[in-house]
Amino acid sequence: MDDRTVITSGGIEKIGLPDSFIKYKAEGQKFQFSTPVPEHTAGVQLIFRVLSEGEHAVVSDLHEIDAVGHRMVHGGEKFSQSVLLTPEVMEQFAACNDLAPLHNPANIKGVNAVKALLPDLPQVGVFDTAFHQTMPDYAYMYALPYDLYRKYGVRRYGFHGTSHRYVSQRVLEFLGMPVEGSKVITCHIGGGASIAAVKDGKVVDTSMGLTPLEGLMMGTRSGDIDAGAVTFLMDKLSLDTHGISNLLNKQSGLLGVSEGRSDFRDILAGIAEGNDLARLAKEMYTYRIKKYIGSYAAAMGGVDVILFTAGAGENQYEVREGATRGLEFLGVELDDAKNRACRATEAVISKDSSRVKICVIPTDEELMIAMDTLAIVSK
Repeated sequence: MDDRTVITSGGIEKIGLPDSFIKYKAEGQKFQFSTPVPEHTAGVQLIFRVLSEGEHAVVSDLHEIDAVGHRMVHGGEKFSQSVLLTPEVMEQFAACNDLAPLHNPANIKGVNAVKALLPDLPQVGVFDTAFHQTMPDYAYMYALPYDLYRKYGVRRYGFHGTSHRYVSQRVLEFLGMPVEGSKVITCHIGGGASIAAVKDGKVVDTSMGLTPLEGLMMGTRSGDIDAGAVTFLMDKLSLDTHGISNLLNKQSGLLGVSEGRSDFRDILAGIAEGNDLARLAKEMYTYRIKKYIGSYAAAMGGVDVILFTAGAGENQYEVREGATRGLEFLGVELDDAKNRACRATEAVISKDSSRVKICVIPTDEELMIAMDTLAIVSK
């Protein structure tokens, strides 16, 4: 951690499917092999084997590992910062399962799998929702009977917090700007997408809500939709709550509008082929990003920096172009040449004359998790 060198990195994909596989980097080379990974516990065990056994092992013994940091998805209102994962903390985290039924139980499996292998190893939880806990009540509350918040915690929480925290801090370092007085809009645009308004280093609003479904149009998620349309579709299609959740989370967004393309690269390929639904999907996608940028500039009383991060935000100049065109009245002037030349690297892509800096800052959630983990276990 002294020089932040990444010794190895990787991940497992398609957990629970017959074609699951692990891919990782070691000694400057990339490796991948298929192996059955029926669920998350087996996945963690596989990762530890890859780290400690075979020709690409990076530790000779698992006890060389000093700590493990976990990305924990939904901490509700219980966690506003990263914490050591004690039994009491895990009990509180499990109480948030209703808020993230797909993610939190998998997080718990990961923690328990590490504990089974190395029972005395310190583990730290870094919460996706924590950075957004500075939102004022008028920004996070829904206009529902207040008792629903009191009883069930129904409010807006926001997600991708670790990414928004990293890039909002990093962009100020990169530009040499002070935190105090800064107004930054962070656009995390990937398969899942969210935007945050960060004033004086603290979140004042963010686009995702009680769940990651609210906000922007995403790869397979609808984003903002009239709740009346939801009940209308449930009646028309005879859907229960699981059916409507599946429709809105897994069959909508770019995938639903384009009729089959959930990746922005595939959308662009469709446009090149003359596919009008691909064009429509792209225009809806970038329009909604632009609309949120405008609303957050209003919420903060201006904006100094607009930054793009994550898969499409870092790599697709078309996303950045579509999301900032028409914002010249705010002092936003994109430089076409700089924008087109930038892929996954720290850069200013606005014109020199632009009052608002437009930047690309590749996110590094793993580094934030590692730094938080080090800070907590060092205590």
